[in-house]
Amino acid sequence: MSGTAAPVLETERLWLRGWQPSDSEPYAAMAADPEVMRYVGGVLDPVQSWRQMALFAGHWALRGYGLWALERKEDGALIGRAGLWNPAGWPGLEIGWMLARDAWGRGYATEAARAAMDWAWTVLGSERLISLIDPQNAASIRVAERLGQRRMGSETVRERRVAVFGIEAPPIVSGDTASRD
Repeated sequence: MSGTAAPVLETERLWLRGWQPSDSEPYAAMAADPEVMRYVGGVLDPVQSWRQMALFAGHWALRGYGLWALERKEDGALIGRAGLWNPAGWPGLEIGWMLARDAWGRGYATEAARAAMDWAWTVLGSERLISLIDPQNAASIRVAERLGQRRMGSETVRERRVAVFGIEAPPIVSGDTASRD
C-alpha cells in the first residue's frame, strides 16, 4: 500500500485530508505554541514545523497511511493533525492527535481519531492500535478512553517515558469486506 496519497475523510465537522503548502503558516503557529507542544516533543521553529509536515506527507508515501491535516468545515481552518503513525522502530501502529489550542475542548480530537480508527480497521485491516501518551497529559488520556482504549503499560520511546494505551479491532461484522489477515 506504499505510495498512497492521503485519502480525504469527512466527519460531521471536519475534513481529514493530506498536507498542503498552505498549511505551513497555521501549522507553524501551532508548533510554536508551548502549551500545544508540551507533551509532544517541544516547540518547533517554522523550518522545523515545515520539515515535520514533509515527514507526515512522506509517511503516507512510504507506509500507505499517516497523519491527516484536520480542516474545520465551518471556516476551512487548519486546526491540527490526527491519524496513524508507525515510523521505523515504533512499538506499534499508533493512533495520535494534536490540536491548536483554540480547538481544545470541543471534541475534535475524538471525532478525528474515531474516523482514523475506523479507516484503520476497514481499509488497513489493522488488528490493534496503540496511543503513546505522556502520563501527565490528562486531556489526551481522556480522548484515548473515549475511543475505547485502555492502559496497557508504559514504555520508553525516544528517551521519553510514555503510557501505552491500546485497543483491539472490533469483531468483523457480517457483510464487512475488509480482511484482517
